[in-house]
Amino acid sequence: MLFISTLSANAYPFDVKYYNHWKAVYHPHSESSYQHAYCSAHNGIEEYELPDKTRIDCLTDTYAIEFDFCNKAYEAVGQSLHYAFLTGKKPKVVLILDSKYKQQQMVYYERVKQLGKSYGIEVEYISDEVLNLGNKGRCQFKDCKCNRKKHRFWHVHDNIKKKELI
Repeated sequence: MLFISTLSANAYPFDVKYYNHWKAVYHPHSESSYQHAYCSAHNGIEEYELPDKTRIDCLTDTYAIEFDFCNKAYEAVGQSLHYAFLTGKKPKVVLILDSKYKQQQMVYYERVKQLGKSYGIEVEYISDEVLNLGNKGRCQFKDCKCNRKKHRFWHVHDNIKKKELI
């Protein structure tokens, strides 16, 4: 699975940036901004904490929903199944496609949709349209990285604290 994920991430277009010698897929908006927009429109509870201390991105009356950018599509499948198992809700994956590469990234949606048919996972996709971007390409969510004056990459690892680089 790791090989497939790595291979597919290099096979389709993404914006990539380098930060202190780290190569990372760059997204102009935070995953949480997409969660806010979607979850509030569907009367869900954001970041619902489970007894095992994992958090569901959005919990509705029907679904346990995991959001992820399409370059992490396969991780979303596993997480949604885990959340559904613990809550008794239906699993759902919402893939975030970058508007700039939406047509090329649809391959991820199609792959996950096929997995969904096999494992009973509801799958849909969203892109920047859900954010109601302003004329400068910024969304309404103040905590989104598009609203920081200088947003930088931070690497989160067990032994590295999350910090903003200057």
